[in-house]
Amino acid sequence: MTAQPPSLATGDSILIVDFGSQVTQLIARRVREAGVYCEIAPFNSAAEAFERLAPKGVIFSGGPSSVTWEDSPRAPQILFDSGVPLLGICYGQQTLHQQLGGRVVSSDNREFGRAFVEVVAPSALFEGVWNVGESHQVWMSHGDRVETLAPGFAVVATSPGAPFAIATDEANRRYSMMFHPEVVHTPDGGKLLANFVHKICGVSSDWSMGAYREAKIKEIREQVGSGRVICGLSGGVDSSVAAILIHEAVGSQLTCVFVDHGLLRLNEREQVERLFRDHYNIPLVVVDAEERFMSGLAGVTDPEAKRKFIGGEFIAVFEEEAKKLGGADFLAQGTLYPDVIESVSFTGGPSVTIKSHHNVGGLPERMNMKLVEPLRELFKDEVRALGRELGLNDQFVGRHPFPGPGLAIRIPGEVTKERCDILRKADAIYLEEIRNAGLYDAIWQAFAVLLPVRTVGVMGDHRTYDSVCGLRAVTSVDGMTADVFPFDPAFLSRVATRIVNEVQGINRVVYDYTSKPPGTIEWE
Repeated sequence: MTAQPPSLATGDSILIVDFGSQVTQLIARRVREAGVYCEIAPFNSAAEAFERLAPKGVIFSGGPSSVTWEDSPRAPQILFDSGVPLLGICYGQQTLHQQLGGRVVSSDNREFGRAFVEVVAPSALFEGVWNVGESHQVWMSHGDRVETLAPGFAVVATSPGAPFAIATDEANRRYSMMFHPEVVHTPDGGKLLANFVHKICGVSSDWSMGAYREAKIKEIREQVGSGRVICGLSGGVDSSVAAILIHEAVGSQLTCVFVDHGLLRLNEREQVERLFRDHYNIPLVVVDAEERFMSGLAGVTDPEAKRKFIGGEFIAVFEEEAKKLGGADFLAQGTLYPDVIESVSFTGGPSVTIKSHHNVGGLPERMNMKLVEPLRELFKDEVRALGRELGLNDQFVGRHPFPGPGLAIRIPGEVTKERCDILRKADAIYLEEIRNAGLYDAIWQAFAVLLPVRTVGVMGDHRTYDSVCGLRAVTSVDGMTADVFPFDPAFLSRVATRIVNEVQGINRVVYDYTSKPPGTIEWE
């Protein structure tokens, strides 16, 4: 029997309440890996999200605050009154017990890192995974701990630093754990979360790209009606998948606009034209705006200023093209879930925003257009799966991510046509060597950066004073965290030699060994 497409507004879903943890997104990843749709909502908008989603269960994330503080975050009362199953993780455990009548204190025996819990009683949470009397590795990160359990709760697992490592109220389907099941350092964490969503919340595994495709096509048709849609293509996977999905939903009501702003990879424009005009026969307008963007970026060095200018200029170009087409009612964008998460802090304030994304935040009121963002709920790997579902070939779907602002944020300092041309050549050599080595699919994202640094070099008998090229390559699942790809030194030496020999303007090549966190994947 074919699973019915899940509604993205109500029904078989899980709500994750974010209290500011750096790994809240990993909870969503694990839930979706279990085949269940979920969304993250900051604690102060969780009530509205709960009413909109009508989820079958709620998970409280960890967070940096202390429940003992007077102004620390709390979960809305509606979540407790609803009767749906609750799971509290770390800070989530603490606020769950505090709000239900328990007591939380600062602990003298703090735990950070690997720890072991001993299972002392059975629970639906680890049925079929852990047994009484066993000891299992988990990942702890807490300074406070529950001292007095809320009424109805009993201890089912303990650790040296957390006597109430797992405490549950089986009758009311409320569960709490001091450790983080979402991180890889808790080997069975994914299974515990799967037990919660499947066995306790009763949600089936109907979250698939086939089901998402059906649900989104229906949603797009309802949203757009007989209106016209204009879609901005960047040449990357996200905007391309969004455009093809929207075209499947509304056909000729969609027109795609590709802006050649001079910040593209080598041969990007030609590849986009072949894909959309020749293969999919989707109406495509190509705008040559290189001079316009370059003049606007002249003298601009601040990364946020670059992003905001490029985003604003994109909107202006779309507005102009929409008028030429006789008007459009909707603007389609390939916004992804990490874009949304990184652009808005969990408190709703600007203080912890990581960076602005050019495709997040709405449209100027003067445009009188509404946004269509069919990928807004998806992580990057899910977008790739959707692309395959839509018939895109693996070579295109598997392309490394490319930022909307393009090469502008891979050129720290001022952006010029000359510097873009230099970087384009270096980047193409780097990616060619990665493909030749058979490493492209093993890497999440690889690219070259042209640094605002000049160094002395020697080529032949001549002194040079040219730019430094930085190389970046990382492995990741969804872009929220990333590790450095461990190239063989001989590979890096080969790439550096080719770049210095073949790209005039570069005389030194370095490799970036920084993970995310503390760095971001892109340099700006």
